[in-house]
Amino acid sequence: MSEVERDTQERKAGEIEVRYAGQTALVAAGTPAKEAIERFEPREKVLAVRISGEGPFPLDTPIGSPQDVPHDTPIDTLHDTPHDTPADTPLDASPQSPVEIEPIFESSPEGLEILRHSTSHLMAAAVKKLFPQAKLGIGPAIEDGFYYDFDLGRSLTEEDLPRIEETMRQLAAENIPFVREVLPKAEARALFESLGEVYKVELIDEIEDEKVTIYRTGDFVDLCRGPHVPSTGYLKHFKLLNPAGAYWRGDEKRPMLQRIYGTAFPTKEELKKHLEFLEEVKRRDHRVLGRELELFSMHEEAGAGLAFYHPKGAVLRGIIESFIKQECERRGYVPVVTPHVLKGDLWRISGHADFYRENMFFLEIDERQYAVKPMNCPAHILIYKSKPRSYREFPLRFYELGTVYRYERSGVLHGLLRVRGFTQDDAHIFLAPEQMEDEIERILDFSFYVLKTFGFDEFRVMLSTRPEKFVGTEEIWEKATAALQGALEKKGVAYEIDPGEGVFYGPKIDIKLKDAIGREWQATTIQVDFNIPERFDITYAGPDNVQHRPVMIHRAIMGSLERFMGALIEHYAGAFPVWLSPVQAVVIPIADRHLDYAREVVERLRAAGIRAELDEKQESVNKKIRHHEKQKVPYMLVVGDREAESRSVAVRKRGQGDTGSRPLDEFIVAVVKEIEERA
Repeated sequence: MSEVERDTQERKAGEIEVRYAGQTALVAAGTPAKEAIERFEPREKVLAVRISGEGPFPLDTPIGSPQDVPHDTPIDTLHDTPHDTPADTPLDASPQSPVEIEPIFESSPEGLEILRHSTSHLMAAAVKKLFPQAKLGIGPAIEDGFYYDFDLGRSLTEEDLPRIEETMRQLAAENIPFVREVLPKAEARALFESLGEVYKVELIDEIEDEKVTIYRTGDFVDLCRGPHVPSTGYLKHFKLLNPAGAYWRGDEKRPMLQRIYGTAFPTKEELKKHLEFLEEVKRRDHRVLGRELELFSMHEEAGAGLAFYHPKGAVLRGIIESFIKQECERRGYVPVVTPHVLKGDLWRISGHADFYRENMFFLEIDERQYAVKPMNCPAHILIYKSKPRSYREFPLRFYELGTVYRYERSGVLHGLLRVRGFTQDDAHIFLAPEQMEDEIERILDFSFYVLKTFGFDEFRVMLSTRPEKFVGTEEIWEKATAALQGALEKKGVAYEIDPGEGVFYGPKIDIKLKDAIGREWQATTIQVDFNIPERFDITYAGPDNVQHRPVMIHRAIMGSLERFMGALIEHYAGAFPVWLSPVQAVVIPIADRHLDYAREVVERLRAAGIRAELDEKQESVNKKIRHHEKQKVPYMLVVGDREAESRSVAVRKRGQGDTGSRPLDEFIVAVVKEIEERA
């Protein structure tokens, strides 16, 4: 008879019936959860458990019994984890109530989060050991890793990280327990005040509960609700990645802290694979490639978050703009152009001044308030209202490559991916309610066509529902959400619900594309809006000659040209397909006597619509080839005596090297075909 089977038959006073995965065991009251779960010989390392049952253990009971846990810890300031119970929590249940134990394994998403959160604490302990004057900020687990913020009185550099990491390894080798304590709020405040931890005191002051949890790891103490791994010995496979600056609470008016990013995994192999992935991400960084390929630049003297397109970048952007304009007009969209600055009254009517004010730029002109437009929709509505409208015009599709400006905190700005000034491939479609689903289906087809044309084949689709702050009635929101959902289901598009992530005036569909290395990028947004047409009191004459309220659909297929270009650069690592390459071919003469023929080749290429350049620099052919390989030019055409005589070109193709000599006419036909096919 197994120990588990025997336990179920010989229950004694003071024992608790514990269940896991269809098995049952009896344990003494007060047994640590870790010991209880080990009775079932779990398949891998357990970091914590979740306790559920019918008796005195509610589902997802947090650390300890319910009354000693601060449930209202601000999740924007402390680590936000599920209310899991540390693995050493006693199962203090009534003997009459069976208890279900759900182990949180090291390899599970929750386990990985616990592992990384604990590694963040290990790093903070190492920093405090090396820099005793350091004051602690916050240190959560994040996607793919963790960070911790410190006030050190000096900046950290890459050279500091190996020393911190080595100290972390020493602490991990000591196998120091993570010890949880529940303290009265006043006592916890006094503790951290005595330690000079002013940022922790600020956090404690915001907690409404009268009890708070802290964790001790040897001499190190931190404010945290946990859970954590049982001891530092569980933390073996980690790497510190880079230091950065971060304002306390993300507020530019607060102190600048030093943030250290790191990552951690259960196994050495997983860590190695992730570090290799990060190297590939670094190789594709659009900010670096944008500079090296002379596509764009940012200038602090001009303002943060504002992109300057260099000639090659402007060519790439122009290709994208021409493509989307052509495709819009093929589908019945009509172009409009609207001003960049509009009166403040317009934004109050639209609701932006109330719901979006913190992201807007306002200015005074002739003693009137104006705003730089953060969106194009109110301007398009004014064009709609410029004359009476009839149902016969519907769907009426206005489109604009509209440049907008939105305030973003400097700490979140990131190359082209997060900017303050950007251009949307924006459209607003006015239609009757009964036309909604059909139009959304058409937009979905349009979106997937565009994204696939640019080389993206994998997508994740989200349906975002009503947020806490919204305009309009719940009934209107339900109708709009149903229209989006119906279109997705009719087209057979797999999607996920993203609760509460709609914009203030309507629900939306978001299409996220996956790049060559599996990262997601925001692309298409489709929003159904019953509210703004009502706020602006726009109407149309129906078949019954009665005025009706139209529905408006907001849609941007690429999202913003800036973000889309950033994603393209990283997707292709700067090696664009021929149709997108700013320079498609470079002609390289072997000697000065070949210049005349080289110029002729360039003229022929340009006449055929191929973007070609002539390299006349006084350098060796090999040096020119290396330069243009780094510039990721698709074709290099080397010409000398033989090529001039035979009217041919010696072709070097990106990624393949020398592919031999070809007649010039034949080469032109082949490349024009490649461009037309958008290969």
